[in-house]
Amino acid sequence: MTQAAQRVSYKSLLHQMTQTTPTCLWNDSASIDELTRSIDDGAVGATCNPVIAVSVLKKELAAWRPRIESLLDELPTATEDQIGWKLIEELSVRAARLLEPAFKQHAGRNGRLSIQTDPRYFRDAAAIVEQALAFNRLAPNMIVKIPVTKAGIAAIEESTYRGVSINATVSFTLPQCIAVGEAVERGLRRREAEGQDVASMGPVCTIMVGRLDDWLKVIQERDGLSVDPGYLEWAGVAVFKKAYQIFRERGYRLRLLSAAFRNHMHWSELVGADAVISPPYAWQQRLNASGIEVKSRIADPVDPKLVGELVSKFPDFRRAYSEDGLTIEEFDGFGPTRRTLRQFIGACAELDALVRDVMVPNPDLA
Repeated sequence: MTQAAQRVSYKSLLHQMTQTTPTCLWNDSASIDELTRSIDDGAVGATCNPVIAVSVLKKELAAWRPRIESLLDELPTATEDQIGWKLIEELSVRAARLLEPAFKQHAGRNGRLSIQTDPRYFRDAAAIVEQALAFNRLAPNMIVKIPVTKAGIAAIEESTYRGVSINATVSFTLPQCIAVGEAVERGLRRREAEGQDVASMGPVCTIMVGRLDDWLKVIQERDGLSVDPGYLEWAGVAVFKKAYQIFRERGYRLRLLSAAFRNHMHWSELVGADAVISPPYAWQQRLNASGIEVKSRIADPVDPKLVGELVSKFPDFRRAYSEDGLTIEEFDGFGPTRRTLRQFIGACAELDALVRDVMVPNPDLA
């Protein structure tokens, strides 16, 4: 490192990462306050989904209640569900505006707001594509989240072909990542064959690293298994690193994204990758306060002994870590997929209830 480089002052560890490595930071929230602070640390992307929308609206209900009331007046026949999705759209568009400078600077590769398709559509490719196209029209810098289910894979290819930059979500395994990589490539090749633009698109494939760790901990308790302390903290990291190597070898034109943070390794072990890390803002604060050296670790292998023990004791880790561990037809039944879909679908019900309390106030509380 040159003396001039040594004199550079960084605002935080994450800011240092964004300035000295190819690893990008996206904020796992559409909260304007959190995103503004995250952008100051170098963030060039953000996310909205029903879970995030409920969290933001509950926290900022005093500010959002008048808008809910005005939507109820503007749309007198709308259901609470329809109003709820209008709120998700408006949250997303507001956040997308903050990212427009990064979108222009990065020529579409970054500066995008991830908006999630309705998780209740996870079995209906046509419904997913229709909503993806509608979301894509909300702002020039949208990226649309599509679940990596059987129907989702078909929707990812078709949406990509139709010009939508996708963020594959509800994804935990190497087989899912490869299926996404292949689907995006098929969609891009179809566009190229017709002379349509692909250079300005910015697809990514999320690996919910912490949710794979979570699932193995559930299995450990359920089945009375025992492994060395800390081994289960590495499962998602091991899958991410293996997927990253394969993506580079095969030249897939989309990046991986690390989400669902549970420990600092979901960041520190992935630094140096031409990839995205997307922690919630609370986790960004924890990482910045960690004191961990910012250096490239993406090429550092996970201890083979650790991987071997996880493979031997946890069939679901073996399925997640092996390229042929799951077929596309098996994606929907994988434990973390079901758990995550249930949470996302449950958040839709929470959003409905939040709107319902404004639409039809409880008379008992008057």
